[in-house]
This record gives sequence, structure tokens and C-alpha cells, in this order.
Amino acid sequence: MKVALAGAGAFGLKHLEALAKIDGVEVVSLAGRMLDKTREVAAKFGVRHATTNLAESLAIQEVDAVILCTPTQMHAAQAIACMKAGKHVQVEIPLADCLADAEAVVKLQKETGLVAMCGHTRRFNPSHQWVRRKIKAGEFKIQQMDVQTFFFRRSNMNALGQPRSWTDHLLWHHSAHTVDLFQYQAGGEIVKANAIQGPIHPALGIAMDMSIQLKSSTGAICTLSLSFNNDGPLGTFFRYIGDSGTYIARYDDLVDGKEQKIDVSKVDVSMNGIELQDREFVAAIRDRREPNASVAQVLPCYQVLHRLDQQLAG
Repeated sequence: MKVALAGAGAFGLKHLEALAKIDGVEVVSLAGRMLDKTREVAAKFGVRHATTNLAESLAIQEVDAVILCTPTQMHAAQAIACMKAGKHVQVEIPLADCLADAEAVVKLQKETGLVAMCGHTRRFNPSHQWVRRKIKAGEFKIQQMDVQTFFFRRSNMNALGQPRSWTDHLLWHHSAHTVDLFQYQAGGEIVKANAIQGPIHPALGIAMDMSIQLKSSTGAICTLSLSFNNDGPLGTFFRYIGDSGTYIARYDDLVDGKEQKIDVSKVDVSMNGIELQDREFVAAIRDRREPNASVAQVLPCYQVLHRLDQQLAG
């Protein structure tokens, strides 16, 4: 399978590393914002074509699929361009930064029948897979999820500490992980959603702190706290409170409510959520099936984000 990848930044590197571990997959084109840096990354990973224009990658006939690790504001338009070029596409989270654009991507996927997937990585992390298996087996039912998404980003930097060419967003990016995961794990529709936000940053133009409450049709509730102001332990921490136990997921680690470690190393073929996400994308193309985290499956998340956005704007 021949793959083109757009985005030579922090997450582009994560996907290049992951794809290198999947048999029968070759990245043949890399598109990035700065040509010199893109060529440097392409050389490191043995990618023979480097460009600053995604259209050049899409014009390569042998390309079967594209992975988009580009700025949020480009996601929907680029996903549509990929499908119009006849390419399967995986777009990093979020699918879009407004509901209309997300709906347009889903509509085109249904018309083309191509595999179109969004990088909702929490569905693939072994820690969350372990909890889901307990749920599916009827051994655990979520009563509440308590989630903290904490970063320190008072300047516009990426995950590698480098200057970013675009502005990140707590609602349309970071809360998307938890809103989708809560629906996925609780198994119901989100019937109530509330949000409040702190002051808007004078230079970045975004809220740096946000609090979200959700309720599922199953009765489960979720409280999500997000901050770009947190000067302390960084990352996202999930507490599952259920009818038969409590589990805390910190990236790839999972412990119970008494901080006793749970071994999740045998849950899947890798402990790397990005690799597992990419394996699902490749497998869905090969098997001619809908992938987990297809654009249609994650659309309800963006419908909730739209409701919250309207609420905050009001």
C-alpha cells in the first residue's frame, strides 16, 4: 500500500514512525509547510517525494491513501480533496472546526465509498481498550468519567516545543477526544451538554480554560476540565467510576482506584495508540470495510461540540 502523508511536524513524525512498523505499507510522498524541513524529514524516513503542495501528492497515481497531520483549519477541505482525488483518507483529530465542514466530509465519504477515518486515538489506546472490553463483557458500567486535559501553552508552541503556524483550540480539538470517548464507552447518545470558559487570551484569541459537563442517555455523566494555563503535570487523565470499580488511565498506563497497576501490554499488538490507529486504517482499506473511528462514527462528537460552541458564543 502506497501512502502520502501531509504534515512534517510533531504528529507527522509520530505517524511516520508508526507506519514504518506496518508490513506492506510504504510512504511515497511527504507534504509539508517548509520545503527544506520536509525534505529533511523525508530523507530520514526514506520517503522519495517531498513537496509543499498536497495537490502534488494527490496527483501521484500510485498513492492509495493519505494521512493528514496538518493544521486543524485545513482538515475538512483537505479530506474532501483527497476523496475527490480517489484516495482513502485518515485525518488527524479534529475532523473539522465547525459542524458544517464535518458534515460535508461525511457526505462525500458516503458518496464515494472510500475509507475515511478520523484520528480519535483514545479509542485505540490499550488502557481504554481494556476498559471497553470490561464494558462489552458486561463486567463494568460507567457511572461517571472525570477527565483532566492540562497543558501549558501561553505561547503558540507545538508538542515538540516549536513555534506553531496555527492556533490550537480547547473545544474543537482537545475536548473532541473526551466527548467522543465518553459516547463510545458509555454506549449512549449525549443528551445534555454544558460548557463555561475562562478569559480569552489577548494574543491567541482563544479561551485558555474551559469546563464541560455531559450526560449520556445511559445515565452516565462526564466532567471535563481543560487548561492551557496549567504549569504542572501535563497531559490528559481519565478516571472511570463504575458500578464495579474505578480505573484511572494516564496515557498508556492504567491503574485501579487504589493505584494498583493493571497490565495492558497484551491488549493489542502495540502499546502505541497512533500505531494502532494507523493499523486500523490500513486494515479497513485492505478489508474493504468501515474503520473504527470512521468519519460517520465520530460525527455525533462534532454535533455536541457545535452545541457547546453555540452555547459559549451566546
